[in-house]
Formats: sequence, C-alpha cells, structure tokens
Amino acid sequence: MINKYQFFCIPDSNRKKFTFIDMSSDSFLTEKEVLLSQGFEVEDDVIYAENSKEAVEKFKSNYVYALEEYNTSSNPFYSILLIFQWVKSKLSGKL
Repeated sequence: MINKYQFFCIPDSNRKKFTFIDMSSDSFLTEKEVLLSQGFEVEDDVIYAENSKEAVEKFKSNYVYALEEYNTSSNPFYSILLIFQWVKSKLSGKL
C-alpha cells in the first residue's frame, strides 16, 4: 500500500535536520501543528512511498527536485514558460 509522507526541516539545515509524518495518521494535523510551532517548515511536496524507510530514501535523494527538473525539461509548456521568463529578465535589464 502506498502512503503519503510530509517532510519538515529546520530552516537553513540543508535538509539535514528533518522529520516526517505519515499523512494517513489520525493525528497528522496535530503533529504538523506542533512541528510548525517548533520552527520546522514544510519541505517540498508530499512523497509517496510503500513505507517510511522508502520515503526517507526518496527525501534524501531529493526525489521531488528530480521530478520537477524532469517535468521542466520534458514538458514543452515549461520550456515556453522558461523562455518567456528569460526574455522578460533580459528586457527588464535594458530598461
């Protein structure tokens, strides 16, 4: 069974100080609130994994970042968006 995990990091810890919560837990919202009050911040999007060990491995491998990069490089709409952003930055520099 695939579960959803949300990861939380201490700011400026370079993803080294982290924890996570299984989002299907009955106490998920309470646990999330406690972590946020302790200074943790939500990191990336949720990670889908069969168990917590797999979720941690994906998180440590920066799995979500890799997926976003793949989507950016393989989706023509992202490419067009990036081109427009680049042109806009070049035009803004000349003004």
